Amino acid sequence: MVRLTRIYTRTGDGGRTRLVDFSEVSKTELRVAAYGDVDEANSAIGVALAGGELPDPVRDVLGLIQNELFDVGADLANPVPPPDTKLMPGQHHPLRITQDSVDRLERWCDEFGDGLPKLESFVLPGGTLGAAYLHVARTVVRRAERTGWAAREAEGDRLEPLPLTYLNRLSDLLFILTRYVNGPEREVLWVPGSGRTDHDHPHPTVQE
Repeated sequence: MVRLTRIYTRTGDGGRTRLVDFSEVSKTELRVAAYGDVDEANSAIGVALAGGELPDPVRDVLGLIQNELFDVGADLANPVPPPDTKLMPGQHHPLRITQDSVDRLERWCDEFGDGLPKLESFVLPGGTLGAAYLHVARTVVRRAERTGWAAREAEGDRLEPLPLTYLNRLSDLLFILTRYVNGPEREVLWVPGSGRTDHDHPHPTVQE
């Protein structure tokens, strides 16, 4: 059980923070930015759940994903110790994302993607409100993945790659869910510049 007895601590007022292993780092470290992006992605999913009028199967999936994103954040916030490190008495193994979670995302991609029409152009963010919210979440997840890989390049094996794989699959799933939520009748497709006309996208009327 996690107990939060006080929210403000004043310990980060100097621009420093502590990771899960209690090591102190700057708040501008790429690792910190990565799990901050994950937190933002989780918040974006929360907005989609709160206001997007999503179908129940999608809501159920996103509810589990929100919990797993906390696991992703915990994984990113916990540097991998040297291979010969032993647990101290009473110490537990660190919380890490597992391959099972990645596999589950891939199964959901297949389940929700089956039956969707083949794409003939890129999808524009929009359609229904729920799909638009999910597009925002998808782009934040992509940013979290990019930041995570930058941290991995900077820290090497001290940062596990599996949570980054999870984020990659999650962004794929969120894209599929936008299509599932919109359906073919409300999906908005990109029209390349050479094919656009004012009739396709009329200019807004200026009110006198």
